Amino acid sequence: MNLDLDQRLSAAYKSPSQKARVLTENWVEREIYCPNCGLSLRQFPNSRPVADFFCLSCREEFELKSKKDKIGDKVVDGAYETMLERLKDLNNPNFFFLNYSITSWAVVNFLVIPKHFFTADIIEMRKPLSPEARRSHWVGCNILLRSIPEAGKIYFIRDHQVSPKDKVSAEWRRTLFLRESSRSESRGWTLTVMKCIDRLDKKDFLLDDVYKFEEELKRAYPGNKHIKDKIRQQLQILRDKGYLEFIGRGKYRLTPLEHKEENAR
Repeated sequence: MNLDLDQRLSAAYKSPSQKARVLTENWVEREIYCPNCGLSLRQFPNSRPVADFFCLSCREEFELKSKKDKIGDKVVDGAYETMLERLKDLNNPNFFFLNYSITSWAVVNFLVIPKHFFTADIIEMRKPLSPEARRSHWVGCNILLRSIPEAGKIYFIRDHQVSPKDKVSAEWRRTLFLRESSRSESRGWTLTVMKCIDRLDKKDFLLDDVYKFEEELKRAYPGNKHIKDKIRQQLQILRDKGYLEFIGRGKYRLTPLEHKEENAR
């Protein structure tokens, strides 16, 4: 995989943002494959209001967010209300996040976050624009990447290092079961427990370890009076879907990711 952006394509543009858009979009179409099926991507016409790329084979759609700085814990997005409406749409795209260097004009980090990780609680409302602004009172939003479980951050490239194609595909397949839940609330609970497991920072853990988040989850879900029951339910779902293994006597293990090591494309 060639990480260099083709600077020749930006010669006709003066705006730094336009240059970045042209270079990064060209790079994605040239170098990136669909994480779902491994085949080529194509760019939508510029008039497309939501997604930027689609897969020729499986029709997965992707929106691209690019930054010259580190991707960080949050990424600026568009209108707040529009984003919340998009989350209800079954055709909401997956998100690509690209970080590039303006000194080397090369890609540093590139990851995909599948659309099933997007719920309302990871969308942060920004302050309305001032009355004097051209779009007065307009309200934008941020995508809170820190609120997404680690399993939802699938890196093609991390700190200049290219991940094997089979590893990317295996990580993508690992959480596709989340799409089976059409109710945002149910999926939100599963994602919440996945984030709790992330915070334990260990492959093997006990049910009692997850119970330690009970008080925190009571505040997050004040209408639920049976938090421990809900935790056990979600751990069972994650076990049944192959995300976890039940070892016995209240002990769980994160299922190892299986993939064939081979050179990235």
